[in-house]
Amino acid sequence: MKVYFFPGQGSQKKGMGESLFDTYGEITGFADKILGYSIEKLCNEDEDGLLNRTKYTQPALYTINCLKYLELKEKDPVLPDHVAGHSLGEYSALFAAGVFDFETGLKMVVKRGELMDQAKGGGMAAVIGITPELVNEIISSNSLDSISIANLNSPLQTVIGGLKEDIDDAKDYFTSKKAMFIPLKVSGAFHTKHMDIARDEFAEYIDGFEFSKSKIPVISNYTGLPYNEDIKTNLVKQLTNPVKWTDSILYLMEKGEFDFVEVGPGKVLTGLMKRIKKEALINKTLSK
Repeated sequence: MKVYFFPGQGSQKKGMGESLFDTYGEITGFADKILGYSIEKLCNEDEDGLLNRTKYTQPALYTINCLKYLELKEKDPVLPDHVAGHSLGEYSALFAAGVFDFETGLKMVVKRGELMDQAKGGGMAAVIGITPELVNEIISSNSLDSISIANLNSPLQTVIGGLKEDIDDAKDYFTSKKAMFIPLKVSGAFHTKHMDIARDEFAEYIDGFEFSKSKIPVISNYTGLPYNEDIKTNLVKQLTNPVKWTDSILYLMEKGEFDFVEVGPGKVLTGLMKRIKKEALINKTLSK
Protein backbone atom coordinates (compact mmCIF):
# COMPACT_ATOMS: atom_id res chain seq x y z
CA MET A 1 0.00 0.00 0.00
CA LYS A 2 1.34 3.42 -0.99
CA VAL A 3 0.48 6.60 0.95
CA TYR A 4 1.41 10.23 0.33
CA PHE A 5 1.67 12.63 3.29
CA PHE A 6 1.53 16.43 2.84
CA PRO A 7 3.07 18.61 5.59
CA GLY A 8 1.52 21.71 7.11
CA GLN A 9 2.62 24.93 8.75
CA GLY A 10 6.01 24.60 10.42
CA SER A 11 7.64 22.80 7.50
CA GLN A 12 8.31 25.97 5.50
CA LYS A 13 11.89 27.02 4.85
CA LYS A 14 13.61 29.59 2.68
CA GLY A 15 14.64 28.11 -0.66
CA MET A 16 11.99 25.40 -0.64
CA GLY A 17 10.95 26.20 -4.23
CA GLU A 18 14.20 25.05 -5.82
CA SER A 19 13.60 24.54 -9.57
CA LEU A 20 9.88 23.80 -9.27
CA PHE A 21 8.78 27.28 -10.32
CA ASP A 22 10.65 27.07 -13.61
CA THR A 23 9.37 23.56 -14.28
CA TYR A 24 5.77 24.53 -13.60
CA GLY A 25 5.78 28.08 -14.91
CA GLU A 26 2.10 28.14 -15.90
CA ILE A 27 0.93 27.13 -12.42
CA THR A 28 3.38 29.58 -10.87
CA GLY A 29 1.81 32.30 -13.02
CA PHE A 30 -1.67 31.35 -11.78
CA ALA A 31 -0.41 31.57 -8.20
CA ASP A 32 1.16 35.01 -8.73
CA LYS A 33 -2.08 36.31 -10.23
CA ILE A 34 -4.20 35.05 -7.34
CA LEU A 35 -1.74 36.16 -4.64
CA GLY A 36 -0.75 39.51 -6.10
CA TYR A 37 2.93 38.86 -5.46
CA SER A 38 5.68 36.51 -6.65
CA ILE A 39 5.41 33.13 -4.95
CA GLU A 40 8.89 32.27 -6.25
CA LYS A 41 10.49 35.32 -4.60
CA LEU A 42 8.64 34.64 -1.34
CA CYS A 43 9.81 31.02 -1.16
CA ASN A 44 13.32 31.35 -2.56
CA GLU A 45 14.37 34.81 -1.35
CA ASP A 46 11.98 35.95 1.42
CA GLU A 47 13.64 39.34 1.52
CA ASP A 48 10.94 40.81 3.78
CA GLY A 49 10.88 37.88 6.22
CA LEU A 50 7.23 37.07 5.53
CA LEU A 51 7.54 33.33 4.94
CA ASN A 52 6.88 32.50 8.59
CA ARG A 53 3.79 34.71 8.81
CA THR A 54 0.63 32.60 8.60
CA LYS A 55 -1.07 34.51 5.74
CA TYR A 56 2.03 33.94 3.60
CA THR A 57 3.14 30.59 4.96
CA GLN A 58 -0.05 28.79 4.05
CA PRO A 59 -0.29 29.67 0.34
CA ALA A 60 3.47 29.12 0.00
CA LEU A 61 3.36 25.63 1.51
CA TYR A 62 0.22 24.67 -0.40
CA THR A 63 1.89 25.70 -3.65
CA ILE A 64 5.11 23.82 -2.94
CA ASN A 65 3.25 20.70 -1.81
CA CYS A 66 1.15 20.68 -4.97
CA LEU A 67 4.14 21.23 -7.26
CA LYS A 68 6.06 18.50 -5.47
CA TYR A 69 3.11 16.19 -6.03
CA LEU A 70 2.99 16.99 -9.75
CA GLU A 71 6.73 16.32 -9.95
CA LEU A 72 6.33 13.01 -8.13
CA LYS A 73 3.38 12.05 -10.33
CA GLU A 74 5.53 12.46 -13.45
CA LYS A 75 8.08 10.05 -12.01
CA ASP A 76 5.50 7.63 -10.61
CA PRO A 77 2.11 7.96 -12.37
CA VAL A 78 0.48 5.18 -10.33
CA LEU A 79 -1.87 6.87 -7.86
CA PRO A 80 -1.31 6.24 -4.16
CA ASP A 81 -3.81 4.14 -2.22
CA HIS A 82 -4.41 6.92 0.33
CA VAL A 83 -3.39 10.54 0.87
CA ALA A 84 -3.33 12.58 4.07
CA GLY A 85 -2.19 16.05 5.05
CA HIS A 86 -1.44 17.61 8.42
CA SER A 87 -3.65 20.68 8.98
CA LEU A 88 -2.91 22.94 5.98
CA GLY A 89 -1.46 19.90 4.22
CA GLU A 90 -4.94 18.44 3.94
CA TYR A 91 -5.67 20.92 1.14
CA SER A 92 -2.75 19.56 -0.89
CA ALA A 93 -4.02 16.03 -0.23
CA LEU A 94 -7.45 17.01 -1.56
CA PHE A 95 -5.83 18.58 -4.63
CA ALA A 96 -3.89 15.34 -5.24
CA ALA A 97 -7.14 13.40 -4.94
CA GLY A 98 -8.79 15.54 -7.63
CA VAL A 99 -11.36 17.14 -5.32
CA PHE A 100 -10.51 20.62 -6.64
CA ASP A 101 -8.01 22.20 -9.01
CA PHE A 102 -4.89 24.11 -7.96
CA GLU A 103 -6.46 27.57 -8.25
CA THR A 104 -9.54 26.67 -6.21
CA GLY A 105 -7.38 25.20 -3.45
CA LEU A 106 -5.10 28.22 -3.43
CA LYS A 107 -8.02 30.64 -3.12
CA MET A 108 -9.34 28.71 -0.12
CA VAL A 109 -5.90 28.53 1.48
CA VAL A 110 -5.36 32.28 1.00
CA LYS A 111 -8.63 33.00 2.79
CA ARG A 112 -7.86 30.46 5.50
CA GLY A 113 -4.40 31.95 6.06
CA GLU A 114 -5.74 35.48 6.26
CA LEU A 115 -8.40 34.54 8.80
CA MET A 116 -5.98 32.56 10.95
CA ASP A 117 -3.44 35.37 10.76
CA GLN A 118 -6.02 37.76 12.19
CA ALA A 119 -6.45 35.61 15.30
CA LYS A 120 -4.32 37.44 17.87
CA GLY A 121 -3.62 36.82 21.53
CA GLY A 122 -3.42 33.07 21.22
CA GLY A 123 -0.57 30.69 21.90
CA MET A 124 0.31 27.04 21.42
CA ALA A 125 2.78 24.60 22.96
CA ALA A 126 3.91 21.05 22.32
CA VAL A 127 3.60 18.73 25.31
CA ILE A 128 5.88 15.71 24.88
CA GLY A 129 6.23 12.56 26.95
CA ILE A 130 2.73 12.13 28.39
CA THR A 131 -0.54 10.84 26.95
CA PRO A 132 -3.39 13.03 25.64
CA GLU A 133 -5.52 11.65 28.45
CA LEU A 134 -3.11 13.04 31.05
CA VAL A 135 -2.93 16.33 29.14
CA ASN A 136 -6.72 16.64 29.36
CA GLU A 137 -6.64 15.67 33.04
CA ILE A 138 -4.10 18.42 33.79
CA ILE A 139 -6.22 20.97 31.90
CA SER A 140 -9.45 20.07 33.70
CA SER A 141 -8.00 19.59 37.21
CA ASN A 142 -6.32 23.00 37.11
CA SER A 143 -9.28 24.85 35.55
CA LEU A 144 -7.28 25.89 32.48
CA ASP A 145 -10.48 26.88 30.75
CA SER A 146 -8.98 28.68 27.76
CA ILE A 147 -6.72 25.74 26.88
CA SER A 148 -7.58 22.67 24.84
CA ILE A 149 -5.87 20.06 22.69
CA ALA A 150 -5.11 21.30 19.16
CA ASN A 151 -3.00 18.53 17.59
CA LEU A 152 -2.77 14.86 18.46
CA ASN A 153 0.55 14.30 16.72
CA SER A 154 1.61 11.02 18.30
CA PRO A 155 0.63 8.94 21.35
CA LEU A 156 3.11 10.96 23.45
CA GLN A 157 3.15 14.30 21.58
CA THR A 158 0.19 16.63 22.00
CA VAL A 159 -0.10 20.28 21.02
CA ILE A 160 -2.29 22.53 23.15
CA GLY A 161 -3.72 25.95 22.33
CA GLY A 162 -5.31 28.78 24.28
CA LEU A 163 -4.80 32.37 25.37
CA LYS A 164 -1.07 33.11 25.24
CA GLU A 165 -0.76 34.17 28.86
CA ASP A 166 -2.58 31.00 29.96
CA ILE A 167 -0.29 28.84 27.83
CA ASP A 168 2.76 30.53 29.37
CA ASP A 169 1.39 30.13 32.90
CA ALA A 170 0.51 26.46 32.34
CA LYS A 171 4.08 25.25 31.80
CA ASP A 172 4.71 24.13 35.39
CA TYR A 173 1.55 22.02 35.49
CA PHE A 174 2.89 19.88 32.65
CA THR A 175 6.58 19.80 33.54
CA SER A 176 5.65 18.64 37.05
CA LYS A 177 4.29 15.50 35.34
CA LYS A 178 7.67 14.95 33.65
CA ALA A 179 6.53 16.33 30.29
CA MET A 180 8.59 18.49 27.94
CA PHE A 181 6.82 21.80 27.29
CA ILE A 182 7.81 23.65 24.11
CA PRO A 183 6.05 26.95 23.23
CA LEU A 184 5.41 27.34 19.49
CA LYS A 185 6.00 30.48 17.44
CA VAL A 186 2.40 31.19 16.39
CA SER A 187 0.07 34.14 16.86
CA GLY A 188 -3.16 32.20 17.34
CA ALA A 189 -4.59 29.15 19.07
CA PHE A 190 -5.23 27.16 15.90
CA HIS A 191 -7.61 24.17 15.90
CA THR A 192 -9.33 25.32 19.10
CA LYS A 193 -12.50 27.19 20.07
CA HIS A 194 -10.54 30.43 19.72
CA MET A 195 -10.91 30.07 15.96
CA ASP A 196 -14.72 30.29 16.05
CA ILE A 197 -14.90 33.62 14.21
CA ALA A 198 -12.47 32.42 11.55
CA ARG A 199 -14.48 29.22 11.18
CA ASP A 200 -17.75 31.05 10.57
CA GLU A 201 -16.23 33.41 7.99
CA PHE A 202 -14.45 30.55 6.26
CA ALA A 203 -17.63 28.48 6.09
CA GLU A 204 -19.40 31.34 4.36
CA TYR A 205 -16.50 31.82 1.94
CA ILE A 206 -16.16 28.21 0.76
CA ASP A 207 -19.90 27.71 0.44
CA GLY A 208 -19.72 29.00 -3.13
CA PHE A 209 -17.15 26.43 -4.31
CA GLU A 210 -17.99 23.19 -6.08
CA PHE A 211 -15.96 20.06 -5.37
CA SER A 212 -15.48 16.85 -7.33
CA LYS A 213 -15.61 13.30 -6.02
CA SER A 214 -12.28 12.14 -4.65
CA LYS A 215 -10.23 9.81 -6.88
CA ILE A 216 -8.16 8.64 -3.91
CA PRO A 217 -9.27 8.08 -0.29
CA VAL A 218 -8.31 11.15 1.75
CA ILE A 219 -7.87 10.87 5.53
CA SER A 220 -9.65 13.67 7.37
CA ASN A 221 -7.92 15.59 10.18
CA TYR A 222 -11.30 16.10 11.83
CA THR A 223 -12.24 12.42 12.06
CA GLY A 224 -8.95 10.57 11.59
CA LEU A 225 -10.81 8.46 9.03
CA PRO A 226 -11.39 8.63 5.26
CA TYR A 227 -13.52 11.53 4.09
CA ASN A 228 -17.18 11.04 3.44
CA GLU A 229 -18.80 13.20 0.79
CA ASP A 230 -19.25 16.20 3.12
CA ILE A 231 -15.87 17.76 2.40
CA LYS A 232 -16.82 21.34 3.24
CA THR A 233 -18.03 20.41 6.71
CA ASN A 234 -14.77 18.62 7.46
CA LEU A 235 -12.66 21.58 6.29
CA VAL A 236 -14.70 24.01 8.37
CA LYS A 237 -14.62 21.87 11.51
CA GLN A 238 -10.90 21.33 11.09
CA LEU A 239 -10.35 24.98 12.11
CA THR A 240 -11.77 24.55 15.61
CA ASN A 241 -11.13 20.86 16.33
CA PRO A 242 -7.94 18.90 17.02
CA VAL A 243 -5.89 17.48 14.16
CA LYS A 244 -6.22 13.73 14.76
CA TRP A 245 -2.94 12.77 13.16
CA THR A 246 -2.30 9.79 15.45
CA ASP A 247 -5.73 8.34 14.64
CA SER A 248 -5.09 8.89 10.94
CA ILE A 249 -1.83 6.90 11.03
CA LEU A 250 -3.25 4.17 13.25
CA TYR A 251 -6.13 3.76 10.79
CA LEU A 252 -3.64 3.23 7.97
CA MET A 253 -1.56 0.86 10.09
CA GLU A 254 -4.62 -1.26 10.77
CA LYS A 255 -5.10 -1.70 7.04
CA GLY A 256 -1.68 -3.32 6.75
CA GLU A 257 1.89 -2.48 5.91
CA PHE A 258 2.38 0.62 3.80
CA ASP A 259 5.10 2.70 2.24
CA PHE A 260 4.79 6.46 2.47
CA VAL A 261 6.30 9.51 0.85
CA GLU A 262 6.32 12.95 2.48
CA VAL A 263 5.39 15.25 -0.39
CA GLY A 264 6.67 18.70 0.52
CA PRO A 265 9.56 20.41 2.29
CA GLY A 266 11.17 18.89 5.35
CA LYS A 267 10.65 15.60 7.17
CA VAL A 268 8.29 16.58 10.00
CA LEU A 269 5.68 13.94 9.14
CA THR A 270 8.34 11.31 8.58
CA GLY A 271 9.53 11.97 12.12
CA LEU A 272 6.00 11.77 13.50
CA MET A 273 5.46 8.50 11.66
CA LYS A 274 8.44 6.98 13.44
CA ARG A 275 7.23 8.31 16.79
CA ILE A 276 3.73 6.96 16.30
CA LYS A 277 4.98 3.46 15.44
CA LYS A 278 7.35 3.44 18.42
CA GLU A 279 4.99 5.01 20.95
CA ALA A 280 1.99 2.93 19.85
CA LEU A 281 4.06 -0.18 20.49
CA ILE A 282 5.11 1.13 23.93
CA ASN A 283 1.50 1.91 24.85
CA LYS A 284 0.38 -1.52 23.67
CA THR A 285 3.07 -3.19 25.78
CA LEU A 286 2.20 -1.14 28.88
CA SER A 287 -1.51 -1.90 28.55
CA LYS A 288 -0.96 -5.68 28.72
